[in-house]
Amino acid sequence: MTYDVVGIGNAIVDVISHGDDSFLDNMGIEKGIMQLVERERAELLYAAMRDRVQTPGGSVANTIAGLGTLGLSTAFLGKVKDDALGRFYVSEMRREGTDFPNAPVAGAEIAPTSRSMIFVSPDGERSMNTYLGAGADFDEGDVDGGVAEASAFLFLEGYLYDKAEGKRAFEAAAAACHAGGGKAGITLSDPFCVDRHRADFQRLIEGEMDFVIGNREEWKSLYETDDLDAALGRAAAVCGTVVCTRSGDPVVLIRVGERIEVPVRKVTPVDATGAGDQFAAGFIYGMATGQSLEMSGRMGVAAAAEVIAHVGPRPKRPLKAVFAEQGLI
Repeated sequence: MTYDVVGIGNAIVDVISHGDDSFLDNMGIEKGIMQLVERERAELLYAAMRDRVQTPGGSVANTIAGLGTLGLSTAFLGKVKDDALGRFYVSEMRREGTDFPNAPVAGAEIAPTSRSMIFVSPDGERSMNTYLGAGADFDEGDVDGGVAEASAFLFLEGYLYDKAEGKRAFEAAAAACHAGGGKAGITLSDPFCVDRHRADFQRLIEGEMDFVIGNREEWKSLYETDDLDAALGRAAAVCGTVVCTRSGDPVVLIRVGERIEVPVRKVTPVDATGAGDQFAAGFIYGMATGQSLEMSGRMGVAAAAEVIAHVGPRPKRPLKAVFAEQGLI
């Protein structure tokens, strides 16, 4: 295999700033959720950010970046425009050691590079205002079949399912990965995303995914039940590995009849951005290196704990150092 892990997702530049409750109210921003915004609204919010920090983001891209700090060979498939933010995105991903095979796309008809304006409240909650831009137009023509086929693990981002092109891209990439002997998985991304694509997600999990990662709300939404165990049982009946994060409660992991709960140490996050993304990085690292289900879960928890201790969705320290400190490697 050329790559240990390849990710596919929305290539978004994260623009992070602080914003207290009164600022959010004044700007009409609903606290703690992800809202999609149009281009004009995106430019207004961008201009209102006082202490902005820009980083390459996107949920699965953050996961891939975390995996890179663990020494795995990684690539990310995504779409950016040939504009300042797009060129920044590609150069930063490559600087961090992740291949980005898709060249920035030029042309007046191409939407600007995607960006997410993230306002972090004093309590660590993040309010995301995302302009989907070019990244959301990723389609099967943007899938480098050779890259997908050369990956031991392929990780897909649920958000891209919002367009028919994204669905076709996923199917093409998963087929290529399986043809090369790899395993494909998905993150459910967001309860609203699950609501919009429930039947498609259920079909995808049953027919094409080897592992699925979601949080409590996403799993309950997927199977339209308040009984989390029932939802996870339905998923585990059709998918090899099922993972459920539950904020401060233990993470539930199920693989071929084995069920593990990994405890989480409760802390007040400095910034919760990226907790789920880095959990996925630690967990996938465990799978990619042949660890037990429990150890993979512990690695995920350790990675998430590291990233919520500072502002930003990516590790400030290599996760390898974090794992070594905790005796995980």
